[in-house]
Amino acid sequence: MSADTLSTVLDAVRLNGAVFFSIEASAPWVAEAPPSAVIGPRVMPGAGHVLEYHVVARGRAWGGIVGGEPVLLEAGDVIVFPHGDPHTMSSAPGMRAEPGIKLHQRPTDLQLPFPLTFGSAGPRDVHVVCGFLGCDAHPFNPLLASLPRTLVVRASHEDGEDPIRQFIRLAVRESTTKRLGGECILARLSELMFVEVLRRHLAALPPGAGGWLGGLRDPVVGRALGLIHAEPARDWSLEELARTVGASRSTLAERFAQLVGQPPMQYLTCWRMQVAASLLARGDAGVATVAERVGYDSEAAFSRAFKKHAGASPGAWRRARGAARGAGSAVPDQNLTGRPGPPDRRR
Repeated sequence: MSADTLSTVLDAVRLNGAVFFSIEASAPWVAEAPPSAVIGPRVMPGAGHVLEYHVVARGRAWGGIVGGEPVLLEAGDVIVFPHGDPHTMSSAPGMRAEPGIKLHQRPTDLQLPFPLTFGSAGPRDVHVVCGFLGCDAHPFNPLLASLPRTLVVRASHEDGEDPIRQFIRLAVRESTTKRLGGECILARLSELMFVEVLRRHLAALPPGAGGWLGGLRDPVVGRALGLIHAEPARDWSLEELARTVGASRSTLAERFAQLVGQPPMQYLTCWRMQVAASLLARGDAGVATVAERVGYDSEAAFSRAFKKHAGASPGAWRRARGAARGAGSAVPDQNLTGRPGPPDRRR
């Protein structure tokens, strides 16, 4: 890759985190989470999409999507539900409980994370840290579309400075001491932990794996993605992109579409719209400035392209995001796959 493509995506989709629960449990115990679309507005107001994760700090637990096959998790393991499926965490496979919707409410007078206890009155031999990650899924999030419904990363036993184990230590300490600034520290740690989870997932993909993450590993497609993300405003053509990565037009077009799921120029348009959406949501640039930053000479042409992909004009998009943040509710994303419209005609 010619750029840190993963970092540009995480920045543009506005990744943010929060550690919400610190669970101490003893068998038998079970906790069931409703879909993130239901609890997202409560736990992360203003986020377009919410992912939930659980880190086993001590003991072992079973985790999985409701109706799916549960996975045994040991101390140091992480399980993530990228698409917000309802799921359970329990002391044994197959256990169910009433979804805890009322628990998922960001406190106004208490510091996160909430301490919870489950199970019998005996020694609490299981400790699970639970949190959320918010991001944009619309108009375009290529990373989210490429992740499985359940993502499990096992503890590393080779590196004493393993980032996930450091996260566990710090999360437990901050959960116990409740010092000022603890919520902010845990939020940033959540984001760093998720990046590490993505790194390990990417490294574990088999050779030839498809999807956006598979494209990052491909020597031709990965370089093309890096160039697009490094310079989204550049007036790229397929010819120039192929020449820069050292491939023929046909090779680049075929491999890119095979791995990423759409042609390079179509992907470029979609990515420009996501960059624009992020700039608009942050509210520090006018529409004309945003248009220029994503490669449009004409504000009118940019507005037409943005509305085609995002379903709203740039001004309406900005107002809706601002209202969602102010009202403490999420703006639901309609399209998790970010499937594109036709290539834009920018000028």
